[in-house]
Amino acid sequence: MNNTEALCVDAACSGNPGKMEYQGIHIPSGKRIFHYGPVWGTNNIGEFLAIVHALALLKQQGKSMTVYSDSNTAQTWVRNRHCKTTLPRDEKTEELHQLITRAELWLRNNPDHCPVEKWNTNEWGEIPADFGRKK
Repeated sequence: MNNTEALCVDAACSGNPGKMEYQGIHIPSGKRIFHYGPVWGTNNIGEFLAIVHALALLKQQGKSMTVYSDSNTAQTWVRNRHCKTTLPRDEKTEELHQLITRAELWLRNNPDHCPVEKWNTNEWGEIPADFGRKK
């Protein structure tokens, strides 16, 4: 990975479902740009929401740069503009489901957004947005 200006995103979840959070880190400065959670959810939902959060923030700021994610599932959901989760909708997850609906709507209303690319972990190492909880 070169030092091109970009954002990378990642999520972490304790359990599945469990306490989930996500964040976005600026490359190459390493500065945390945003963080959300913890809330009750799944890792895939967190990865999806992190990408959309990054895209919406960049659009709001009038910036254009690549968003990197190491999640194939989340990238597919972003391309399809649909979070294909099976997480039950109940009192514990209602706020998160509302955020998912909002993210899907944003994707439908903003088809032209910054590129989302796969982080090449094998070549570049762990994504800088990783929470460092892997065993």
